[in-house]
Amino acid sequence: MRYSYLALLFWVFAVHLAGIYLFTGGFLLTRLSLSDLSFRSEHLYGDIKPTHRRGILLIIDSLRFDFVSPDPPSPPSPFHHGILTLPRELTKTRPNHSFLFNSYADPPTATLQRIKGITTGSLPTFVDIGNNFGGSSITEDSIVTQFRLQGRSKLAFMGDDTWMSIFPDGFSPNMTHPYDSFNVEDLHTVDEGVIRHLFPLLEDQSKPFDFLVGHFLGVDHVGHRVGPDHPSMKAKLEQMNDVLTRVVEEMDDDTLLVVLGDHGMDRSGDHGGDGVLETSAATWIYSKTIPLTDTSKRLPGGLLQYRTFPDAPKAHRAIQQIDILPTMALLLGLPIPYNNLGTVIPELFWRESQLGKALEANAAQIMSYLETYRASPSGHEMDDAWPELQSTYANLLSKGTDEAKWVALINFNRVALAACRAMWAQFNPLLMALGLSLLGMGLCATWAVYSGLSSQKQDREGWVWGRLKAAGVGGVVGSVSGVIGHIGFASLMAGVRMSESTLFGAALASSIGLIISSQPIISFEDLKSTPLILILHAVAFFSNSFTFWEDRIVPYLLFSSILSYVRVGFSAPTPRLRYRIFGFSFLFAVCVRLMSISTICREEQQPYCHVTFFASSSLPSPPELVLYLAVPVAALLPFVVKRFLKITRSELGIAKTYLPTVLTPALIAGAGYWVMEWADSASVLGDEMSTTLRAGRTLIARFAFGWTVFVGVGFWWLVPLCLDIQVTVVDQKKQVKVLGFANAFGAPYLIFWTLFFALVYISTQLTGQLVLALAAVALIAFLEVLDSTRDVQGIEAALNASGPSAMLDPNSAVTLSPQMRFADVIPIALLGLHAFFGTGHQSTISSIQWKSAFLLTPTVSYPFSVITVVLNSIGPVFLCGLAVPLAGLWNRAPLPTVTNTQPSESPQDDTTNGFTPTAKTESTPDAQIASESTVAALGVMIYYSTLLLGTSVSAAILRRHLMVWKVFAPRFMTAVLELLAVDVGVLVGMGIGVHRIAGKMREIFRGPRTATL
Repeated sequence: MRYSYLALLFWVFAVHLAGIYLFTGGFLLTRLSLSDLSFRSEHLYGDIKPTHRRGILLIIDSLRFDFVSPDPPSPPSPFHHGILTLPRELTKTRPNHSFLFNSYADPPTATLQRIKGITTGSLPTFVDIGNNFGGSSITEDSIVTQFRLQGRSKLAFMGDDTWMSIFPDGFSPNMTHPYDSFNVEDLHTVDEGVIRHLFPLLEDQSKPFDFLVGHFLGVDHVGHRVGPDHPSMKAKLEQMNDVLTRVVEEMDDDTLLVVLGDHGMDRSGDHGGDGVLETSAATWIYSKTIPLTDTSKRLPGGLLQYRTFPDAPKAHRAIQQIDILPTMALLLGLPIPYNNLGTVIPELFWRESQLGKALEANAAQIMSYLETYRASPSGHEMDDAWPELQSTYANLLSKGTDEAKWVALINFNRVALAACRAMWAQFNPLLMALGLSLLGMGLCATWAVYSGLSSQKQDREGWVWGRLKAAGVGGVVGSVSGVIGHIGFASLMAGVRMSESTLFGAALASSIGLIISSQPIISFEDLKSTPLILILHAVAFFSNSFTFWEDRIVPYLLFSSILSYVRVGFSAPTPRLRYRIFGFSFLFAVCVRLMSISTICREEQQPYCHVTFFASSSLPSPPELVLYLAVPVAALLPFVVKRFLKITRSELGIAKTYLPTVLTPALIAGAGYWVMEWADSASVLGDEMSTTLRAGRTLIARFAFGWTVFVGVGFWWLVPLCLDIQVTVVDQKKQVKVLGFANAFGAPYLIFWTLFFALVYISTQLTGQLVLALAAVALIAFLEVLDSTRDVQGIEAALNASGPSAMLDPNSAVTLSPQMRFADVIPIALLGLHAFFGTGHQSTISSIQWKSAFLLTPTVSYPFSVITVVLNSIGPVFLCGLAVPLAGLWNRAPLPTVTNTQPSESPQDDTTNGFTPTAKTESTPDAQIASESTVAALGVMIYYSTLLLGTSVSAAILRRHLMVWKVFAPRFMTAVLELLAVDVGVLVGMGIGVHRIAGKMREIFRGPRTATL
């Protein structure tokens, strides 16, 4: 591998990173967290009477609203999402003590963000989802902080250890019992731990706590692991019902009980997005003896909001989840935390003239927060909403009747909440513009280099070095210009740091320098080869409907991409070439169609989508047919690869040993792991075998990974080539026969690719493994189509040559393989996307398959869990980037430069598969192979960077669209990850795979040799 080509690919990768960094800096903003604290003021809180001395907050993770009902209807199935049935006397016969709400949990519906919202009353931003796996302690005021400020520091906690990351010193050490929150395969340890430490505190007559938090995880883990319709959900909810019944019995009269779900779950048991099922969380508030409301007079209906849950017969009382915080704070005699944006729940203050006082204190606290935010460095974000907020608050005291004033107070709170939601959806248009400019200019520069390198006939490496020097000079000039521009136009650079302007200047000027030095020439032939498929794919992102259904659009684009090769087949000069093109094109199409059978549905696709990746939309286990096919397919795939390699006699060398002894055991072990995981989840062998199955499948997964990484990689590194060199003596003359010579570069690189394929395969669930196997067959079938098409083009070039002597020159345009075309890359690029969707993924947070985090360890373990989740999520796209050099390597032999030729005394029967040296030649160059692979690599980087540009522009233009955070932002983030995965795949493939193979080829074929061509 020539270092100039690798440096060029690194330059493209660096420009991508710079553009992504700038655009995301302007698009995915975080809000400013204020560290101010609320203090008890007699003016605000003096007349508000607390109802309870202590509080219990029980969180049943993922407890959706339809899980809780005072009078539940008969479910359509025995385990229909599991209905948690609270004691009837608590919810029906004591309406002034027990309150049930459907609470709206702001997205992203991840546990850490919801804990922050529940305890601080603040809103998350979309980008906060990334903190769910590494949350840091919060600096905002919270109910935990307020308990300590009021001298009530006996705080108890048990359950989800996420609380420890945000309140590391918030709870009393002797009453703190955290448990690992990410081990979704463990349905009981956390819940049993909470129960074990909860009831001794409740039974203690001294009541040693002021505030107790218990966070159960079993319901959430059942949803993630086996889905909400599984029998395990019924058992888990029955357990939670028993716990709540016992809590009610043990709690004293001076304790307030709040039970809630931090978020809901969708039909498959997942969460994270903003779907109705994910944002609908149950909330139950209970007081044992102290009434919380006065039922003798009716609460004004204008203060209440109702919401109809999907499939519910009527609307139910609805609140914002953050309303729980100010309500709980005032009922427990605490000031409302400073950053709160929630509104007190009117029912719980409808007694003794408390409602008006509570609403006034609530509105004053929110206005104080808004004024402080307005005075902060981020205060300009409120410019648009501030006049209305001031006017609404100033007019509160002018209202006549109590009811009118109460409605006005609640209205102000909701206006403030809406303003803050809109404010924290603000963007930095300048940074976004800089990022878009850089992504667009980087794409143009990459295309210019791609076109220039494709058209170069001589000294390609020197040409690339010249472009890189121009890019380097431009980068230096641009960085200096960025610094000067930031200083000179500081007033116009609001929100842009000097480092960002310097980065922009360097990357932009570098791209411009590359474009100018490359001098791309646009001809009629170039216009005819315009990649219409890519253009249509990128433009589709401006429509939310096309974005919804991208998984169905990609197969049609794939079929379209192969049609041009089929057309060449009709004009093939020999029956063999026609059969090869038609046969392998048909095989490619069949594989693509079979991959399309595997689907996972987004919420927006309902009711027109049917889940086939799992057994059902609510049962995340493999379909029965997949269970039967998993192991046979894993065993058959290496044989299929060997059969393809046998076409060019490349099944020898490393392939002869590697395929049966490394790849086959790894794939079978990977399938075996997921079969055992299914058996464990479905309790096929009984619960008593769960521990054995868990230990066994962990060992199997570790074996599969270790066997591939250590044995497979080590073996390939030592002996990468698929050649068999046979030396014979005929008439006292030594003849050397090289089997596999025609595919000397492509075959060993395919072996290299299967090493990473195996790791992704092992990390993928069973249905996804079948999809990956089909994708691998489709990839090799396309390579054979591409090779045969090039043969047709080569024969046509020979027939159109000016003279027959051109056929004898191995360096002529006739004998050399045709140049790489952009169209040759498109099927591989689309195949990566098709595999991404087919392996059970969508551009949604909830489609992340967390089960893969427990592949190598029974619990979450860094970095192994992160690696397996990444391999599972974007591994198919990474394989696409890793595979694209094959378009330049497949069936391209290292043709020597001939200096003296003699007729062969023993001509080969098959000149394609063998190479018999009988004439002196110079050392074999790898320049053409390296350059063609680089052109292919640039092509796939162009494809995915164009998709990123399309999603970025659509997200920027439609940033005020109602679907921006539901559709366009997730697709943009997916495009970012896909481009980075492709870039890394290209760099690994070119920097390691091609480099190692080319080096070994030079060792074998350098020096004087004799050859018959």
